[in-house]
Amino acid sequence: MTATPDITIYTKFLCGYCHRAKSLLKTKGAEFIEHDITFDSGLRREMADRSGGSGTVPQIFIGDVHIGGSDELAALEARGELDTLLAGTTPKTA
Repeated sequence: MTATPDITIYTKFLCGYCHRAKSLLKTKGAEFIEHDITFDSGLRREMADRSGGSGTVPQIFIGDVHIGGSDELAALEARGELDTLLAGTTPKTA
């Protein structure tokens, strides 16, 4: 049995893209850890380090896989690959 991967999402206050990504994850029943980087430069640096330098939000990680932002998460869903990734299996295109 594959363990459900940890999901981490870096967000900012009043970010529509962040809200969209969190809503999609919630509809999937996925629990996630949210780090609001609005006023936290340490978390902002952590996000940039984990994402390869990206400074935009959201930045989403499912297990060790860096998904990217809201658009990339929605694209995984559109291709039918998000459920596989949430179940702990890496899709071919992730």
